Amino acid sequence: MTVQNSGTEHASCTIGFVGFGAMGALMGHNLRKAGYALRAYTPSGRQLDAATPMVDTACRLAEQSDIVILCVPNDAAISASASGENGFLAGARPDTLVINTSTISPEATEKLHELSREKNLRFVDAPMSGSTPEAEKGELVMLVGATREDFEAARPVLSAIGKMSIHAGDVGAGTRLKLVINGIMGATLTVIAEAVGYGLASGLDRTMLYDALAQVAVISPHHKRKLASAEQEDFSAQFPTRLMSKDMGLLISAARSTSSFCPAIAVADQALGLANKRHANDDYSSLLGAIEKSVVKLPTPPEKP
Repeated sequence: MTVQNSGTEHASCTIGFVGFGAMGALMGHNLRKAGYALRAYTPSGRQLDAATPMVDTACRLAEQSDIVILCVPNDAAISASASGENGFLAGARPDTLVINTSTISPEATEKLHELSREKNLRFVDAPMSGSTPEAEKGELVMLVGATREDFEAARPVLSAIGKMSIHAGDVGAGTRLKLVINGIMGATLTVIAEAVGYGLASGLDRTMLYDALAQVAVISPHHKRKLASAEQEDFSAQFPTRLMSKDMGLLISAARSTSSFCPAIAVADQALGLANKRHANDDYSSLLGAIEKSVVKLPTPPEKP
């Protein structure tokens, strides 16, 4: 079921945000606009948003919060934030609503759900579709796995950070839907990069090629934005390569566990893994730049006498 989010709501409860990086800080800004009190914890201790009080452990953060939102990069970060005497599970009160917006493996989602239930916490699996531009405008699409009751409880929060919430099913369905979406993103970008590489190697004018691709319907708005950045050789991170490469790896592992046939996604995983070696913190569209550089025509060597 898809729910169109509209408007903002004043809320009297306090939200604790675990993982307050580039995406988290933007989401937090929109939560404050909706009337929520906000606290945050980041393992690095960095403070990207001076308006949000920082707490020194996830445990203390949870003690002060009615709702806990998680926005961390991977399975290891989820485990570190949740477990142990400093983890949020140690500090959260019964019936605290936990909303995980991180993109992690289906296995890590199920484990976190189980640990939350053991503490009598309510758990919502809600990774997001969108990057920093959508997070800034509150136009993320939230991909939700939860019971109907918990989905309804989380809806005001989701409405503050996203334009739409898709109830994909029970816990775990949001994570699996996110892997489908990011798999399409990564594999499509790889195909576009390969085709651009061929076009340039064949002698097509670069400006003409990029302008043409900006006009045709076969390129999605998201990938047109990536092409526009690549044309200007601007790979400022909206979605870093390291995260896209991680997500492709999660999808490959999940596909293997279900005996799914995903050869194109496997190739894209390899391409983005290679790009990750040199462009980890650049936007994942840096693959376009890497392939473009690989097809630049070199001077023809002189013939041997």
